[in-house]
Formats: sequence, structure tokens, C-alpha cells
Amino acid sequence: MKGFIINLNRVKEEDLIVTILSKGNLETLYRFYGARHGVINLGFLIDYEIEPSSKSTIGRLKDVIHIGYKWINNHEQLRDWQSFCALFYKHLKDAEAIGTFYYELLENASQEWNRQNPKRVAVESYVKLLEQEGRLHKDKHCFLCSRKIEGNISLIRAYLPTHENCSHTYPINKKGLQELYENKSSLFLSDKEINRLWNVLMEGL
Repeated sequence: MKGFIINLNRVKEEDLIVTILSKGNLETLYRFYGARHGVINLGFLIDYEIEPSSKSTIGRLKDVIHIGYKWINNHEQLRDWQSFCALFYKHLKDAEAIGTFYYELLENASQEWNRQNPKRVAVESYVKLLEQEGRLHKDKHCFLCSRKIEGNISLIRAYLPTHENCSHTYPINKKGLQELYENKSSLFLSDKEINRLWNVLMEGL
């Protein structure tokens, strides 16, 4: 089976507890350290097998094959990818059923990651996630003061809308935000606006 590594915890020197987002499941597995084992890291897409353990409720991760990205050697893109993937662990770790949406979202994002500014891919993906979860606020009422927003909109965590003066944050132009929400495209957003939305995203899904 295939999955994205969204969390790693070191135990007993070099052994690892690995959390993998697969198509429909969140797997927590134990990986023993060994010279014959290939290197794995946060954000990697791997093909793997699970060996049940008679001594633990956690199965063993085995027969791991790393499925590389075309952009894997671009350190900046990889760093941003790892930051993006890490958000999914905190968001999903207590979920009882996750379906295939999150795996497919990461799969699609990984394919687009080097075709444009990766932060744009992440922002567009996040809007899809918010819409899927019923949390995409398209209304133009300030989350902080409840009054209608007439001009540009400032977004805070979970992309909640606010007045620029209420949240004291950098505003996003209305046309660009509408295009992002309606068509999941960041075409009309500047790099400065994208950096702002990326920083908000990094606060958590």
C-alpha cells in the first residue's frame, strides 16, 4: 500500500514511530533501525507493508520503498512540503474515519508542487480542504466584530474573515479571494498575499 509520512517520533536511539496517511486510513507503525533500511523522512510518499505484532498494538513497518518526487532535491520546496504535511498529523490524529479525500489532496498537491509557487499549491489545497469540511467562510462579516466587511478582507486562522483594522493583519483583495474560493485558483493574488495566506495556514488546519 502507499501513503504519506505525516509524523515521525524517534524512540530507542534510531527506532521510529511513523504515522502514515494512506488512502482511507491513518496508520501508526513501528520501524526498527537497521543499516539495510532506506532513509525515510517527513513528507515522503512510500510503498510499504504492515507486519502485525504479537507483543504490541502497533504493527511493524516493513518493505519500505520511497516513491520520489521530481522536485525532491530542491531543498526549499522539500522544506515547505514537510511543513505542509506536518499540519495533517495534528488535524487528523484523533479522527475516527478519514476517507480518501486527504490522501488524494496531498497526492494532487505533490504533483503540482514544482509547477508553480508551492505556497500557491498549498493555499489552493487548503481552500479545498476547508470547503470539504464545511468550514470555508465566504460571507463578508467580520469574525471579530460581526459587522459587514465592505473593502478588502483580512483572514485569520482557518481563513476566518475580518476587517483589516480588527485583526491588524495584511488584507487580501476581494477579486483574488473570490477567485480562490470559487475556482480554487490563486491567479489574482500577489506573492505578498500568498505569503500572508501561507503564514496563516502554518498556524494550523
